[in-house]
Amino acid sequence: MPDSTLPPVEELLSIAVGALGGSDRPGQITMVKAVQKAIDDEEHLAVQAGTGTGKSLAYLVPSIRHAMESDSPVVVSTATIALQRQLVDRDLPRLAETLGKELPHEPTFAILKGRRNYLCRYKATAGWPEEEQDQLFDPREVSATGRMVQRIQEWAEETTTGDRDELVPGVNEQAWRQFSVSAKECLGAQRCPSGAECFAELAKARAGEVDVVVTNHALLAIDAMEGMAILPEHEVVVVDEAHELVDRVTSVVTDELSEAAIALAVRRVGRLIEQPIADQLLEAGEDLKALLEAAPPGRIDELPEVLGLTLALVRDSAARCLTAMGSRGADKDDPDKAGQRKAAFTALDEVHDTAVRMLEAYGHATEVDRAEVVWLDGSTDRRPATLRVAPLSVGGMLRDKLFGERTVVLTSATLALGGTFDGLAKQWGLGDPERRSSGGESDEGANESRSGRDREHEGRGSSSAGESDSRKRGWTGIDVGSPFDHPRAGILYVAKHLPQPGRDGLPQAYLDEIAELIEAAGGRTLGLFSSMRAAKAATEALRDRLDVPLLCQGDDSTMLLVKQFAEDEPTCLFGTLSLWQGVDVPGPSLRLVIIDRVPFPRPDDPLTSARQRHVVAKGGNGFMAVAANHAALLLAQGAGRLLRAQDDKGVVAVLDPRLATARYSGFLLNSLPPFWRTSDPAVVRTALKRLTG
Repeated sequence: MPDSTLPPVEELLSIAVGALGGSDRPGQITMVKAVQKAIDDEEHLAVQAGTGTGKSLAYLVPSIRHAMESDSPVVVSTATIALQRQLVDRDLPRLAETLGKELPHEPTFAILKGRRNYLCRYKATAGWPEEEQDQLFDPREVSATGRMVQRIQEWAEETTTGDRDELVPGVNEQAWRQFSVSAKECLGAQRCPSGAECFAELAKARAGEVDVVVTNHALLAIDAMEGMAILPEHEVVVVDEAHELVDRVTSVVTDELSEAAIALAVRRVGRLIEQPIADQLLEAGEDLKALLEAAPPGRIDELPEVLGLTLALVRDSAARCLTAMGSRGADKDDPDKAGQRKAAFTALDEVHDTAVRMLEAYGHATEVDRAEVVWLDGSTDRRPATLRVAPLSVGGMLRDKLFGERTVVLTSATLALGGTFDGLAKQWGLGDPERRSSGGESDEGANESRSGRDREHEGRGSSSAGESDSRKRGWTGIDVGSPFDHPRAGILYVAKHLPQPGRDGLPQAYLDEIAELIEAAGGRTLGLFSSMRAAKAATEALRDRLDVPLLCQGDDSTMLLVKQFAEDEPTCLFGTLSLWQGVDVPGPSLRLVIIDRVPFPRPDDPLTSARQRHVVAKGGNGFMAVAANHAALLLAQGAGRLLRAQDDKGVVAVLDPRLATARYSGFLLNSLPPFWRTSDPAVVRTALKRLTG
């Protein structure tokens, strides 16, 4: 029964902030009230909270209070390991100690990951290691993997959690696969000889007894969409780094098929079936390999007859193998054989079901009826040619499986693209813009918002009359602003005088502009490039030209490069996608962020181009709904690298003139923090020189 004697959420926040040596932040107070209201009203909430708001505390405090009041855990999902570790190693322990005196008991918490992330004790000792034989032609790589296997074996004797992330330095996927199983391969705790001491089961048991469960977007999606009941029963989910949710869920529901996957299934079948039956599947895999290696990579809109026949052959051969395997429950009294049978069934199921899914992706009457896209990734030195299939939208799945069953709070520093939550809300399945009644209501407690005024974006999603009550939850979007004074602390410089970027690499004018900006800043520059090719080209062209250290992603591990960049003020760091979202360098080491071009997705990207075309077929603006949203999100994330602490100052320089001249520039600019803007290079260079003394 709910406990109405608990302190109000504002009081708990005040106690926590005071104990942790912080100070009141209006945006944090606004957010904590909004999260509590969403939980009380059982409505979904999207919160844009800028860097420095203290959003982790703003959702953890009401989450803990709800867990105490309802005797039901709250699930917090993140996109990155770094944030998971921050929550579990820093934020939650300090918060638990602080609030324990004010609540019925000290709050408890645990981290829960997918089964593949935990060492499987039985597989490590049962003598049925992975049969996969990755195509490693370099003997050095083979020996390196062997050393990793030995290190895992030694670590297995001493670990108390079996958590792969605690194995430092890390190991490659090939080595780890020999000691882990997926949920589908697992024998189950009741049948496994090591079930009583299984690391994954112990982690799941701990998660079932705590107030806050920290997990990741992929596991959240698997739990919600595949009905595997991995997470404990819960009423409230907080999705941090919510701008990553759609991509992470898409990855979970994307399947692939290759000759290597088919060969693995055949190896796993081994002596479990008659060889001629297994050979039929092996031959089908070889036919598929020959066909894929001869085909051009890219999206496959219409199913070629020969590919259809080959996929049908793979499907039917896998089905015959499954039939020949007999009962799935056979050998249940022999764990070794049972484990091998389970692994074989899993591999065969994946091959069969993926072939079926690919065949069923075709045959639609019109483009509007298309639900999935199939494409071919060409072979590389390390991977064979691979067919992939993914849904054109995951909004319906999220609406039915995630938002329909519980209250969800989504938060990030970047959610309101173009000044509105509509773009991401539609991708999440929370309702089309035309189904929302929008309204604004100023909140005197809110901090300065991105437009420089206190404001609140609100929208109520509705459901049709025929839908169940669980689908009728409304949703609200609120921007609580940022503690940073963006117009005073930062400059957004758009180089209008430069030519538009082309396909032939960085023009000389761009290289000259980058060099002049870095010289004015005295180094201290993070260069964010749209491709690794561009980052390396800029590094090669400017290393000898500049008299400051210049690092490039790939020179060493990204973590070590960022550490070196942060510790040596004059140093510059160039890189691509992971740096756009993963760098947190407060202080004087970062005064200039350079973005080479508006980061639109590649025109030939199979999934985004198919999604764009699908929106057009339904009467929408595919470019704005897909490409512009993608670019706005990355631009905002990239610009967000500049101000990480209260005293930070600097410049975000976008070299692409389209940000100032194109018809969509207003949408992109409205997605960025409200920096002071200029297109005058002399003004910017003067400001950088003055800033760096």
